Amino acid sequence: QVQLVESGGGVVQPGGSLTLSCKGSGLIFSYYGVSWYRQAPGKQRELVSSRTLGGRTDYADSVKGRFTVSLDTIKDSVYLHMNSLKPDDTAVYSCYAHGTSYWGQGTQVTVSS
Repeated sequence: QVQLVESGGGVVQPGGSLTLSCKGSGLIFSYYGVSWYRQAPGKQRELVSSRTLGGRTDYADSVKGRFTVSLDTIKDSVYLHMNSLKPDDTAVYSCYAHGTSYWGQGTQVTVSS
């Protein structure tokens, strides 16, 4: 059974940093592109960042220069490194494996003073 599990969310002050991780069981991330999405209360789900199978990365304009996505092939995990966090970054963050129906359950990120 394939399962994606996110972790690393929490409460952080504006300007702070968090690193989210997404680990797959029954699925090898090195064989897939992965995207991070987020959804804030009352808002539509938003694509935050993508990493293609070939290693190309893309970011939403709202997070460019602050967020970085990376793959650890040894741990078979994908990470979203988030810096200079803002209250508008508050949302549930989920990972998705391209070309599949597999999503994680999400991890809450709250940016608040």
